[in-house]
Amino acid sequence: MDNNNRPGDNGQMGSNMEDKGRNGKRDRKPVKVTFNMSWLYILLIFGIIWMFFNQGGANPQKIEWEEVKEMARAGDIKEITFVRNDFEGKVTIRPDRLEKYADKFGGNVPSKSPHFFFLVSGSFNAEEMFSQINESLPETDRFKVVIETANKMWSTIFEWLFFPILLIVMWYFMFRGMNRNMGGGAGGPGGIFNVGKSTGKLAEKNSIKVTFKDVAGLYGAKEEIMEIVDFLKNPQKYTALGGKIPKGALLVGPPGTGKTLLAKAVAGEANVPFFSISGSDFVEMFVGVGASRVRDLFRQAKEKAPCIVFIDEIDAVGRARSKNGGFSSNDERENTLNQLLTEMDGFDSNSGVIILAATNRADILDKALLRAGRFDRQIHVDLPDLKEREEIFNVHLRGLKLAKDFDVTFLAKHTPGFSGADIANVCNEAALTAARRNKDEIDRQDFLDAVDRIIGGLERKDKIITPEEKKSIAHHEAGHATVSWMLPYANPLFKVTIVPRGQSLGAAWYLPEERQLVTREQMYDEMCSLIGGRVAEEIVNGQPSTGALNDLERLTKMAYAMVTYYGMSDRIGTISYYDSTGSRGFELGKPYSEKTAEMIDQEVKDLIQFIHDRTRKILDDNREGFLALASLLLEKEVIFSEDLERILGPRKGANVSILDDADGKAAADTADVKAEESGEKEDGGEPEKDN
Repeated sequence: MDNNNRPGDNGQMGSNMEDKGRNGKRDRKPVKVTFNMSWLYILLIFGIIWMFFNQGGANPQKIEWEEVKEMARAGDIKEITFVRNDFEGKVTIRPDRLEKYADKFGGNVPSKSPHFFFLVSGSFNAEEMFSQINESLPETDRFKVVIETANKMWSTIFEWLFFPILLIVMWYFMFRGMNRNMGGGAGGPGGIFNVGKSTGKLAEKNSIKVTFKDVAGLYGAKEEIMEIVDFLKNPQKYTALGGKIPKGALLVGPPGTGKTLLAKAVAGEANVPFFSISGSDFVEMFVGVGASRVRDLFRQAKEKAPCIVFIDEIDAVGRARSKNGGFSSNDERENTLNQLLTEMDGFDSNSGVIILAATNRADILDKALLRAGRFDRQIHVDLPDLKEREEIFNVHLRGLKLAKDFDVTFLAKHTPGFSGADIANVCNEAALTAARRNKDEIDRQDFLDAVDRIIGGLERKDKIITPEEKKSIAHHEAGHATVSWMLPYANPLFKVTIVPRGQSLGAAWYLPEERQLVTREQMYDEMCSLIGGRVAEEIVNGQPSTGALNDLERLTKMAYAMVTYYGMSDRIGTISYYDSTGSRGFELGKPYSEKTAEMIDQEVKDLIQFIHDRTRKILDDNREGFLALASLLLEKEVIFSEDLERILGPRKGANVSILDDADGKAAADTADVKAEESGEKEDGGEPEKDN
């Protein structure tokens, strides 16, 4: 080994020695000694065991007074100690006579005295009885007599007070640990005697560093909520004109869109105290605790005004009172909600206290909670669009080592429908994937694999699949790909794979267009794309399999939505049975008659049959390309849109037009209709009935 390359030579060790010499000694942090209450419990247990089982080593045996007189006459007693107030005598045998009484001790001669004890009645005259026995004995056989009175005051007090004190100490520490779990320490807001105190966390001024710069996207929500910040900073600007500061704002949106982060940014920008609490913290097993905590929360908020009170997941306590699962007339959740309603719009003025709340289930909240005067504004925090996703990616990519040619816009386009939390998860998963592959930087493929893993699950290449099943899966996915490629309004296809992921055996990955309105023709194309896999199996295998369960579920829901919600059926009419309030879920009856229900079922069956026939014709017209895609899938297991374009040509509209007839059902090809009416068999299958 070359000695010149040792780490200690002119390297880090030398630098450390130089620093040590310059400073004299290393700075050491003081060691913080903590006390664990478990040791106290252990000491108490061992103390009790010692008290009960340690009696100084002596183990005297009980005898009667007559036996004592016989021992004395035999000259075996050395000393008798008599306690007056206990009427108890303790006998010590001469050492040379102990072998004589070994059988009373189980064959073992005791080494410590006293050896025996006896009990007498209150009329026993100790001085007289012991004197008579000693006078009758020779001088050498007489025994020593000690008469004493035991001082039992402290022992009695100890016996009476020890166990009650022990129980009180254990009860105190046990409930203190329970109260810490409830949200506070001993004597704090969560103490056993302060269970009704608010468990909200208070962040003082300048303690919250989150600002609107840390919240990417959410342009509409930030613009609306920034007015609240302006209210807190310059209240005189609005009150001078006679206006009143809004009392509350409700943040509504899907999970993971940044509602809690937005509330923190409001507190950070306004630079005011910030109370944060969860809706479930108000609901406890004790009656009246929730209402008491609400009162205490608003009392603390008034003392800190101007301030912000943020209630996360308010649906835990603000559920509509008619929708509570329990049937009790004195439900604890209802009492808590009533108190919350009173505090938000009661007789007292909450000047300077603004309530922010977040929920993703605004439809189940009580109407009294949503009215103006309590929550004056509802701010919708929706899923981010393309530009917002790009900004969110830039926030979460700050600490990652990316490849030089990394394109954030490409990644934002490939994550439609992702929330801010999903994007953060993608970035973290991509970093873990790159590290797992021993890379020095994270590239595009790592992010694409992370997206695939989050949506579909981990690849399961070791899953046992028979060749027949693999062939059927390839034709199924090729059917999806072909139909979506040939229809103009279907979601653009990105890639197709037959590698099992999670619970799925294969998948077709799409990049949905971010459109706000969907027409009937667009829904037809989406439904054809959904059933394309099942129809492909019918064409190749002559019969379907169970692999299309998820496709059929989504297809059926979409068909019923078109008929009953969107009014896209001429037979049923322009009627919607959709209930946006959610109250209909607690009714036993349907909002339509049985005859209408039969019409709806029949219309859905006709619609699905039309979609099936239309998809069948698309695959029959492109059978060669469809089978070529399946073969390529079996060979490569993963194909991309470039492969589809090479086999099927540029993406274009399907060669089947949609023409609605008088019954509201689009007409199919004339030859297919004739074949359907005649009950002609297709590919060896059963004849289809006319609908």
